[in-house]
Amino acid sequence: MFTHLGSISGNPPVLLHSGDDLLLVMTHPPRITDESVLVRWMSLEIAKMNEGVVSQRKSLAVLLLEKDPVSVTKKGEIYHFDPSVIATLGKNLPEDLQRQLRLPVLFYSSPDVPDSCMCPDETALAALQLLGEVSALRTFEGGRFWVSRPIAYAIMKKYPTAVQIVMGA
Repeated sequence: MFTHLGSISGNPPVLLHSGDDLLLVMTHPPRITDESVLVRWMSLEIAKMNEGVVSQRKSLAVLLLEKDPVSVTKKGEIYHFDPSVIATLGKNLPEDLQRQLRLPVLFYSSPDVPDSCMCPDETALAALQLLGEVSALRTFEGGRFWVSRPIAYAIMKKYPTAVQIVMGA
């Protein structure tokens, strides 16, 4: 049996108590327009979108040795790399970068910076500069480098499966 402990003012939630158990009863649920509800809903949707992001990134050197280059996503599913893209990267990057570069390259897209993407991978910057995809004048500062969103998507389109966009970071 629960005992009513009352409410503070207006129509806030009602707190009921029974021994060590507490039960919070919402007399008026939050409105869908409340910011906290929207933020929670958006974070759930973004998490669903990011389920396909690779969680176990491998070096290009390791992927070059695999007959069927694969990894695992956050959802636990197999992620297949395009073997021709892996071979192209292998032909165009020196061995030291092949050992250091982890694929896929991850660009982070955030609503806080609507027209740019961030990459926290200095080796990815060096590889993209060597491939001619990013200017040699671009610098790695504060643990990241930035590119415009159209450039990030163009790189992803040119090297499918070797680049992913992480949403909401």
